[in-house]
Amino acid sequence: MLRPVALLILPTLLLGIAPPAIAVPEISVGIVQRFGEEQGDRLILSSGDNRPLTLQFKAGNGQPTTVTAQSVTLDIRPQPQTNPVLQEWVVLGDHATFETAEDHAKRWASRGIAVEVTQPGRWQVWAKRDVYSTPLLRRKLLESLDEAGETGPYLHSELLESTPIVSFQVGNFRYNRTELAITTPSNRIRVQGRESTILYGGRMHVQPNAYGNFTLVNEVDIETYLRGVVPHEIGPQAPYTAVQAQTVIARTYALRNTRRFQADNYQLCATVHCQVYKGLTGTVATADRAIQTTAGQVLTYDNELVDALYSAHSGGVTAQFEDIWDGEPRPYLQARVDAITPPWDLAQNPLNTEPAIRNFLNQREGFNGANSSVFRWNRTSTLTELTADLNRYLERTKHPLGPVGRIIRMAVTERSPSGRIRILTITTDKGLIELRKTEARSALGPPRSTLFYLDPMLDPQGELTGYRFVGAGFGHGVGLSQYSSYTLSQQGWNYARILQFYYPGTTLEALTPDIVWYP
Repeated sequence: MLRPVALLILPTLLLGIAPPAIAVPEISVGIVQRFGEEQGDRLILSSGDNRPLTLQFKAGNGQPTTVTAQSVTLDIRPQPQTNPVLQEWVVLGDHATFETAEDHAKRWASRGIAVEVTQPGRWQVWAKRDVYSTPLLRRKLLESLDEAGETGPYLHSELLESTPIVSFQVGNFRYNRTELAITTPSNRIRVQGRESTILYGGRMHVQPNAYGNFTLVNEVDIETYLRGVVPHEIGPQAPYTAVQAQTVIARTYALRNTRRFQADNYQLCATVHCQVYKGLTGTVATADRAIQTTAGQVLTYDNELVDALYSAHSGGVTAQFEDIWDGEPRPYLQARVDAITPPWDLAQNPLNTEPAIRNFLNQREGFNGANSSVFRWNRTSTLTELTADLNRYLERTKHPLGPVGRIIRMAVTERSPSGRIRILTITTDKGLIELRKTEARSALGPPRSTLFYLDPMLDPQGELTGYRFVGAGFGHGVGLSQYSSYTLSQQGWNYARILQFYYPGTTLEALTPDIVWYP
């Protein structure tokens, strides 16, 4: 749920008119998404100022209970079950990204099937669990889909001899609970995990998720959240107006994407599947200043928050939304040469042929971000390595041809005008496998983007031994290119101009109650 937590007076925008005060939205971020998935999982929580934590939970009789502690250690303990517990759901589809999973969820819903988008590993579309709530209903659904010719859906089913529960001790008492709220007077909580210790603003909540374990959720206002996102996404040394542009985009992205984890009862994650978020650890003065000077500003199109996608590097040409994901085109996410004075005419010479993409990737001058190490790249992989990559992908996606014994040939069979791969065809000893759009990057180890071509590697006898991936950019290439924005900022562009370059036709404005977050 979005809650107003404070009033924010937004800065004067381009017209010089100060907009009215609005409530600062609060969001919920899953900072430890699969607590209890690994044996021995443990978290230590303490206050950021050495004052006691306040722990709130329900007692065994259901009554609200409050205790205090200087710190609390959360463990996962198995609860043996007298009768095995059935954990089961129908998987309708498996996808590399939320955007494509959501589009496919809409297609299933248009056929009258209640669905939800989940992320047990990759993004999946499930038949909604509270609708298909019994083994009989789930099996009848699969039977009807099979009769309709659908071969992809399958049943995930397992019997659990024990189920996890969160355990913690306060004083002489040990508590075992499925939900726990943690607060401090200063709204600062330090979380020590297996690999890191991070200080967060806001509050914490331990809660069950859709996969049988737990999530540690950070409830925090959007402006404090950005302090843990902006420096880690754009880089601590980025030029200032590029940081401002990143701040507006990160704020817009977060608010538009609060629906991502509805199935788990929180809104965003803290990884690259959403935006990298590291709380108040590693804040940077430049980013803090950018957050203050752009406070409450978002990017809109037709009075709706834009799909504020961005990536590390475009490789010299940005991509359309539909080049990477399935779904409706976004008019403001366009293919364009990423340069102040373009050295390539994309309208006259689209990059949807192999000669064109090779010629384009040989161009190295005149592009934004051309001094980055990921602007152009060249990576090799043997057939053995590629086969292992492919088989891991086929296993994750429950592909009917997996596992394969060997790869015979790989070829790009369709490209978009921005040069991105639409179909990569792999000939194997089991048959043809088509990797579409971003799946080509998800399935194989070498590609840093889908903007690449393949060169075969041959042994002295002329036998195929592997492939060289020659490519450009890092990430999907849609929307703002972070390294490229450095160039624009260094050339004196302000953040409004940078945003208009990467999201043409959009409006930079203050967040107001009448703006639609997501239709």
